Amino acid sequence: MKKTLLAFAVAVPLLGLLPGCASRHLGAYEPLDANATTLENTARFVLLDKGAQQSVTCVGLQETRLADGRYQIVANLLNRENRRLQVQANCVFKDAQGFPVEDTPFQNVFLDENAQEGVKFTSANDKAQRYTVRVREAR
Repeated sequence: MKKTLLAFAVAVPLLGLLPGCASRHLGAYEPLDANATTLENTARFVLLDKGAQQSVTCVGLQETRLADGRYQIVANLLNRENRRLQVQANCVFKDAQGFPVEDTPFQNVFLDENAQEGVKFTSANDKAQRYTVRVREAR
């Protein structure tokens, strides 16, 4: 009986070292609380994937209301890497309550090493009151 307990006491801590069902963080995004306001509903600039989060940042957003009531946004993207990058950016224009009224197509943006590049988006009508600029790695 003592030998069995001793073997069990030695084997149990070793089980944690073996691969198997132990949960590991694999780089996936954490699930969002469905009742909480998500980042994309409140933020003006969102990086959509891990590669973009490591390589690109936004150093400025310029908002302009044109004479015909349309919204124009210019996002200054900065390459944080010492290599040339290709990313894709789009803008989701929203009404005053945060509901999307227009989603622009993704456009390719080429960023030289440690360089800044301005990306311009213009809404198609005057219904846009808010926006979110989204950037992802090029596909």
